[in-house]
Amino acid sequence: MLDLLLRGGTVVDGTGAARRVADVGVRDGRVVDVGPTDEPAARTVDVTGLVVAPGFVDIHTHYDAQLFWDPTASPSPLHGVTTAIGGNCGFSLAPAGAAHADYLMRMMARVEGMPLAALEAGLPWDWGSFADWLSRLDDGIGINAGFLCGHSALRRVVMGDGAQQPVPSRAAARDELVALAEAVRDHPGTTLEVILAGCLNGFTDDEVDLMTTMSLSANRPINWNVLGVNSLNPDAHWRQLEASTRAAERGARVVALTLPHASGIRLSFLSGFVLDGLPGWRETMALPVDQRIRALSDPEVRARLAAGASSEEAGVLRGLANWSNLRIDEVRVDANRRYEGRMVGEIAAERGEDPFDVVLDIAIADGLATGLRPVFREDPKAWDLKVEVWRDPRTIVGGSDAGAHLDMMCGAVYSTAMLAGVREKGGISLEEAVQLLTDAPARFYGLRDRGRVQPGWRADLVVFDPDTIGHGPERTREDLPGGAWRLYAESTGVERVYVNGVDVVDGGRITGATPGTLLRSGRDTETVTVPGGGA
Repeated sequence: MLDLLLRGGTVVDGTGAARRVADVGVRDGRVVDVGPTDEPAARTVDVTGLVVAPGFVDIHTHYDAQLFWDPTASPSPLHGVTTAIGGNCGFSLAPAGAAHADYLMRMMARVEGMPLAALEAGLPWDWGSFADWLSRLDDGIGINAGFLCGHSALRRVVMGDGAQQPVPSRAAARDELVALAEAVRDHPGTTLEVILAGCLNGFTDDEVDLMTTMSLSANRPINWNVLGVNSLNPDAHWRQLEASTRAAERGARVVALTLPHASGIRLSFLSGFVLDGLPGWRETMALPVDQRIRALSDPEVRARLAAGASSEEAGVLRGLANWSNLRIDEVRVDANRRYEGRMVGEIAAERGEDPFDVVLDIAIADGLATGLRPVFREDPKAWDLKVEVWRDPRTIVGGSDAGAHLDMMCGAVYSTAMLAGVREKGGISLEEAVQLLTDAPARFYGLRDRGRVQPGWRADLVVFDPDTIGHGPERTREDLPGGAWRLYAESTGVERVYVNGVDVVDGGRITGATPGTLLRSGRDTETVTVPGGGA
């Protein structure tokens, strides 16, 4: 007897093959049948008219901390994610333990936007090794999760205060990076991820050589985060991808992680992140909230901040000084409710006031918690460029950063945003888009039996309505330890999600079940090698 039968759905199996109407039978956490079946089942669910696809595989998250207080990894399952990889960007919570807790928490808070209060209240910090830390997540998580070991944590354990601040890995010389890559070679089922200065600004010859050498030394592919696609500079991403071509010529494999949607940021004067990078702003934004409110109410301080934001020294952040172009995304007090969803420029014209004064007055009334979103109108050509980039074998779709930058964005929407775009803008089939979200990342990381709806493979499945799949607006949720808050977005059209055959989402709601597997290298992953890596 089957444990579960999904009856009459449209199967998009993750391989890129054409969709087909079929039943999907599940037993003991695995798919055992795809096609018409008369085998009885303990539970039958009619999914006629809905798509049955493999669960989405998100290879760039920061759920290392959140899984301790939220084993469901919300809201990622709502957006169809059944497998997530954490420990990216060189940041992990282990092997460093209690002796380095304060240092790592402050680093995570500053660089990855995780509230310090949540890290302090939500983590025990009593592990003594990476294996010890991993064991805390066995048999108690809602999705499948695997973790990289972060260079910064490693460096801190070995070097203590000599590891450098604020991010230890940035102080590492080339030889150290290559030596760490060589160590990876000795452990089956492992992989590499890297972020270099050139990921954003264009790679130097030395950086291309470094990534190539690391890939060859480890005999593993290496992915870097993140490749942007901008229609105003349509040649930039192709120049970045030349790094992959040059690496391949030497037998290495370098792959760019690329976002499938326009990832905007949300600003606030409460967190101050990004804003504190404007010239002359850091000291004011570092003040306690009550003192910051008093400072931001002072006309002289306002004039000084406005001048710094519009100065040449502001560089790429100078665009934020176009205060009229901010949208009031979310407010806290009823007095501001009438401004929600409106542009600052419109409000300023209506009130006959300076746009910067309007921003600050609204924010102060909200205790600085007002959500402010820069509005950029994307060139229609950008979508076609993105589709072209997704299809390039030198890229892989991902980069959600889910679990991080909680005051700026909800990266978990990347999958539903992509599928909504595919429906609305076309240029790529649903079958191909699903493959990019499932089988492609699963094969890149060597995940055993995951990423396809196929007999014998794990029953990680998402059931969704192709006509409505998407996501809702980002809204504040005060549900983190220590009274901290985060941005959170619901999904639309995602009806059911199964992890190892157990429903973790039912009717668009997280069930709280924890059937996920803690993925261990060599047991749950196959070794993916590169042509020039040797034996």
